[in-house]
Amino acid sequence: MQFHIRVRAGAIIIENNKILLTVYNDPIRGIVYDLPAGGTEPNESITDTVKREAKEEACIDVEVGPLAFVYEYVPHLNLEKFGKIHTLVMMFECRIKNHTTPKFPENPDSNQIDVKWLPLSELQNVEMYANIGSYLQSYTINGRNIDLIEEHKLNQATR
Repeated sequence: MQFHIRVRAGAIIIENNKILLTVYNDPIRGIVYDLPAGGTEPNESITDTVKREAKEEACIDVEVGPLAFVYEYVPHLNLEKFGKIHTLVMMFECRIKNHTTPKFPENPDSNQIDVKWLPLSELQNVEMYANIGSYLQSYTINGRNIDLIEEHKLNQATR
């Protein structure tokens, strides 16, 4: 069965006023930066997706924290600049755990060329896959989180 919206999830990791980003050499756009993120797989929770993508793209284990923000790409409203698939991306505030150190993976995603810490003050100087640099800067200052309500945890809260 094919659905009309692709669900993706990713990690916002900030330490010492720097943000962890993946770097890609896009065949059309050139060098673009992104947060460690990717699409959910069958039978995978959204938080498990965040953990898997952080491991696959930056070789780190993360503790998934609160939902920071949701990004939506609607093809027909954006001249299909990123393709024809309607996408909803949930970005979570995360912390690196188990003293893992971000590094370039042995089997990177297509076109991925690096993983790097970028000072938050330089976000406006780089091209991000989605132009959310100013939102990330604002988020780090204002820290407005959104609660993620997970159905499978609702009954546990009332026990």
